[in-house]
Amino acid sequence: MKKELVLPVWQKMNITLEEAAEYTGIGKTKLRELSDKEDCPFVLWNGAKRLFKRKKLEEYLEETNCL
Repeated sequence: MKKELVLPVWQKMNITLEEAAEYTGIGKTKLRELSDKEDCPFVLWNGAKRLFKRKKLEEYLEETNCL
């Protein structure tokens, strides 16, 4: 039986929309809106799945007050 590795969000390189919303306290709708922009520096697309580059998302939120 394969043991699944479970890391805390703050140790992951990439996080899901749900994890990003919980981690940042920003709603999923707002995160989708921000990450839909073509030049978004903190989103990684895996097919249709949206992943957030955690460190880049943190940097973006520290540098901007767009919320």
